[in-house]
Amino acid sequence: MASPLLHLLALSALLLLNPAFAAGSKQRRQRQQPYLSTTYYSKTCPKFEQIVQDTTTNKQISSPTTAAAALRLFFHDCFVGGCDASVLVSSTRFSKSERDADINLSLPGDGFDVVVRAKTALELACPGVVSCADILAVATRNLVVMTGGPFYPVKLGRRDALSSRAADVEGNLPRPTMSMPQIIQIFQSKGFSIQEMVALTGAHTIGFSHCSEFSANIYNYSKTSESDPAYYPEFARSLRSACADYRRNPTLSVFNDVITPNKFDNVYYNNVKKGLGLLASDHGLSSDPRTRGFVELYSRDQRAFFAAFASAMQKLSVYGVKTGRNGEIRHRCDALNF
Repeated sequence: MASPLLHLLALSALLLLNPAFAAGSKQRRQRQQPYLSTTYYSKTCPKFEQIVQDTTTNKQISSPTTAAAALRLFFHDCFVGGCDASVLVSSTRFSKSERDADINLSLPGDGFDVVVRAKTALELACPGVVSCADILAVATRNLVVMTGGPFYPVKLGRRDALSSRAADVEGNLPRPTMSMPQIIQIFQSKGFSIQEMVALTGAHTIGFSHCSEFSANIYNYSKTSESDPAYYPEFARSLRSACADYRRNPTLSVFNDVITPNKFDNVYYNNVKKGLGLLASDHGLSSDPRTRGFVELYSRDQRAFFAAFASAMQKLSVYGVKTGRNGEIRHRCDALNF
């Protein structure tokens, strides 16, 4: 006769093998895990939205390049390990952080500053509650709206990354010198479609790029052409004049959208079609058959662009987020807690 212990072990095995029991266990674990919600701080930090709104408004008024800076910072953060504020961490003598990877050295300071200002105000109102990752996500959305772009809801509850390594950056972010197939591959590897990639690239409607990022395309391009034929000739000449001193002054830059540089609209796509794109990647959008149709659509229909951009930004904002013990609420956005 089998012992009670054997009966207990057999019953345990059956329960563990039973799909319904396993599914129930999974559901219970999921219910126990933190979740993202647009009302995440409604009780723990009810002034969260207002504080971030006030901070972003004041910063954008005093420094109109803030919107583009935050948008680029947000993208560079999310595409390397998820939207976890890892790009905000400063390097130490023991560790080189994402912020100091070569592709991130040109990230504008206004993007960092607006997050630090909001974090400082929030720590006074509700200390230890709001993550830097949530601040960056909402600040970016607010600044897009302030410059004329679409509103989109931002779910909250992200935690900040527990690490930040410069070595993790390479290969995760598109470079302006990459071919369109290479850029598409990076986006697709993170689950974004070609259409979403074209919509997100529309962020180039605001902001600027340093001359060094496209100098190879406007000076001594080939034996037969001073500049890449993809540029409208007069535009190429004006770029050579504007960037003439870029070797001695690496901060020289040009607006990405030379027609409406401070307004979030669809003019960027019209520029790309006319040879007024700044970067090689801009020209690639209009020449690659996989992306050309979306450029045509967004150039003639701003509402279609706004809808696609808002949808893609919502998707991007929850990419690789950290929750629960996978992250922390930083005391300062530029340093890990330990």
